[in-house]
Amino acid sequence: MTIAATMMLADHAQVADGKLYVNGGGWSVVDARAPAYSIAMLLLVPWDRAGRPLEFGLTLVDEDGHLVRTGPDGNELRFAGRIEVARPPAHRAGVPLDLPMVIGIPPVQLEPASRYTWLLDVDGQTRDDWRLAFSTR
Repeated sequence: MTIAATMMLADHAQVADGKLYVNGGGWSVVDARAPAYSIAMLLLVPWDRAGRPLEFGLTLVDEDGHLVRTGPDGNELRFAGRIEVARPPAHRAGVPLDLPMVIGIPPVQLEPASRYTWLLDVDGQTRDDWRLAFSTR
């Protein structure tokens, strides 16, 4: 079994007590001068991957698949980290483990009337359904 991911854009999101709390979620159009927002994610991690670190990354690309660069230094808009999910006591063998995550995105100036996509990768792997697209006005 592979990792499954559900992702959503939200005005604000946080993780508390192992759950996602989402405010203003489910949108796909934003002003070109995008305010701060969140990417709420729920990863379903295979049972046998518990206790093993997972490297993840989120990268923003434009409609042509080019990396989006921001700021005076032209840094790519990418977030990366290492996560690990623990197997709770009495968790049934074979049942995937929930891993809720939130990535806070700072305000950024994007091109108007354009399409962008956040690409998720885990341990260097990605899937077609690990994409989160949105448009600018």
